Amino acid sequence: MLEAVELTKQFKQHKAVNKASLFLERGEIVGLLGPNGAGKSTTIAMISTLIPPTSGDVRFNNESVIKHPHKLRNVLGVVPQEIALYSDLSAKENLQFFGKIYRLSGMELKTRIEEVLEIVGLTDRQNDLVKHFSGGMKRRLNIGVALLHEPKFIIMDEPTVGIDPQSRNYILETVKRLNEEKKMTVLYTSHYMEEVEFLCDRIYIMDQGHIIVSGTKEEIKNILSSEDTIQIKVERANESFIQALHQNPIISRVTVQDGLITILAPKEVNLLSTLFKLADETKTVLTSVEIKTPTLEDVFLHLTGRALRD
Repeated sequence: MLEAVELTKQFKQHKAVNKASLFLERGEIVGLLGPNGAGKSTTIAMISTLIPPTSGDVRFNNESVIKHPHKLRNVLGVVPQEIALYSDLSAKENLQFFGKIYRLSGMELKTRIEEVLEIVGLTDRQNDLVKHFSGGMKRRLNIGVALLHEPKFIIMDEPTVGIDPQSRNYILETVKRLNEEKKMTVLYTSHYMEEVEFLCDRIYIMDQGHIIVSGTKEEIKNILSSEDTIQIKVERANESFIQALHQNPIISRVTVQDGLITILAPKEVNLLSTLFKLADETKTVLTSVEIKTPTLEDVFLHLTGRALRD
């Protein structure tokens, strides 16, 4: 349905995106992940025709979007990372305004507004001013605006940032339902790995402007199929213990986050006795040690050296 071919974007001396290629089949939900500054937003801006690439092309149904942008724009919905609503208008008034920009009018516009309000769960709040909405309600209305013209392809740039768990779950279920019932194709970026696990058929991981890996969730997890993730909880983080883990040649990665020490090591090596010995030597009290199968988050850390939220 859509293919980006060696997209590159140069801003003066900074190359934000460097020969990034990706594709979406009709009806897929595809995740685009990367730490902050990886080039995701610039890639999305080029795909959605907001900015032209320095080189490369975007093809929609085998036609160049660079040369014929209207063919994609007519069927594209974009949910931006920033809330793009008028706070002094009601939910219904916002939808009326943006609906007219989409060239909807009369009964068609009225019907679409009613349908969209139902989809995003705001029918009973349609006449309330947006400035009185919670963050989750604003996010849902932001999605509603992108759905007004019944797009076949929708780009969602971190649509759940900074909202409560209930609103977040509602949005995820809505995206899933739109994909299953309307066969809508979705390009989804997020700072929450569990969202990608729940929604996406395939994933692209970006870092420093490059697509560094792509595949299904299972294919990406298999990158670390020969290694185990070991999670260690201690009474308090002992620097000498952590340093000893870093210096152990068998351990390929050590991360410390929120009091949890996570290490990556080959499956065939039994590290437990080594861990207990290091803890004893450094007078570190271990409260739990758990061996887990590597997750998408582990692979992401392994490939980029940074957490998704960094």
